[in-house]
Amino acid sequence: MTKIADETICAQATANGRGGIAVLRISGELSRTIGEAILGNLPPPRMAELLHFRNEHGEPIDQGIALFFPAPHSFTGEDVIELQGHGGPVVMDRLMRQVLSLGARAARPGEFSERAFLNGKIDLVQAEAIADLIDSASEQAARSALRSLQGLFSTEVHQLVDKLTELRIYVESAIDFPEEEVDFLQEGDVSSRLGGIIHQLERVVESAREGVLLQEGMTLVIAGRPNAGKSSLLNALSGKESAIVTEIPGTTRDLLKEQIEIDGLPIHIIDTAGLRESEDRVEQEGIRRAWQEIEKADRVLLLIDDQLGESEEDRQTIKRIEQHREVPLTILRTKVDQSGKEPGIQNSKQQNREIAISAHTGAGMAALRTFLKECAGYQPTGEGTFLARRRHLEALQQARSALEQGRIQLVDFHAGELLAEELRLAQESLAEITGTFTSDDLLGKIFSSFCIGK
Repeated sequence: MTKIADETICAQATANGRGGIAVLRISGELSRTIGEAILGNLPPPRMAELLHFRNEHGEPIDQGIALFFPAPHSFTGEDVIELQGHGGPVVMDRLMRQVLSLGARAARPGEFSERAFLNGKIDLVQAEAIADLIDSASEQAARSALRSLQGLFSTEVHQLVDKLTELRIYVESAIDFPEEEVDFLQEGDVSSRLGGIIHQLERVVESAREGVLLQEGMTLVIAGRPNAGKSSLLNALSGKESAIVTEIPGTTRDLLKEQIEIDGLPIHIIDTAGLRESEDRVEQEGIRRAWQEIEKADRVLLLIDDQLGESEEDRQTIKRIEQHREVPLTILRTKVDQSGKEPGIQNSKQQNREIAISAHTGAGMAALRTFLKECAGYQPTGEGTFLARRRHLEALQQARSALEQGRIQLVDFHAGELLAEELRLAQESLAEITGTFTSDDLLGKIFSSFCIGK
């Protein structure tokens, strides 16, 4: 079986169809030979030249710009030829068939980026950022994807890995001298350094969580007692009558889902059944489903009717939600057009912010929309945020869990060997993000989602 590195691949790097220009990209060992056969002579490295593209009989197929990037100074790290011709499907098809007849094969989706990763030109985070930049749904997402491509996220992860490596060496050196291990671990330096790594990791987790929301969109669950205004809020956010609104408590029995965009930021909204004690089996099932969605949401908006105030049921709901520390909670005081409360932000702290609104009049809704953008890392200046994927966040959380378990082994049991093992597990989780330690199955799944030609 031919190795991937021994095969020469080609693909159209621009979208199919008619256009001003179309680009054909070739990468691999046969690139020079194929380029000479089609062009006659290769252009000087990294210099554009206007040439004829010819078939096997020397007849012109097209005329366009040719570029040659010799290895290792190319995107893939291999010899690369780019042919920029006229953007007609017939012309591109003829040129593609000619390249294939000279020994290349059609590239798989994402194979150029995959080769760049395998040849050490980019890491896995940067490779994924290429696809995310192409798929960006907003200017903020595009800027954040570019930061990941430029290595902002990778740098954060590499710094953590370096510190973990140093701490592992420090701890494992104590294990090699058992008579000194307990004093070594109790002297405080290990605990201090471990705490610093955990603190730095927490900041990266928070940034990654915002990056995931920019990339995938926020799943927002609307919860609260019956008649708190959940369905009215869904309708106000979606801009249409998605849910039935009545004065009868318990109108919503099942989940209602809508997808909206706020300045290009996708938000998946889920309206749930009213949370209360009920003997109705159908309503009970709706409440069970509501809690399922609450426990896996990116953020929960708990609605409290401002006329009625906070009930014991509301306090129990808040307590239950707060037990899931990964699920941020925001309280909305609703129906302020009737209660008389001033609409808008009621608390300046983002994580505990309360917002007073009226879905009926629209009062406070602008503040709510701005707040939701802030929660997803949307910043007008676009500074500091990098794009992340769900797998990145899961790996960071696994690393954090291992480090917290390691701190328990250190503080409670002075168990150096168990601490060293948890440090190793944390390091492997972080290495999965950049691809230093990654399974072939994961690589196949990641790159198969890319465009052909990338």
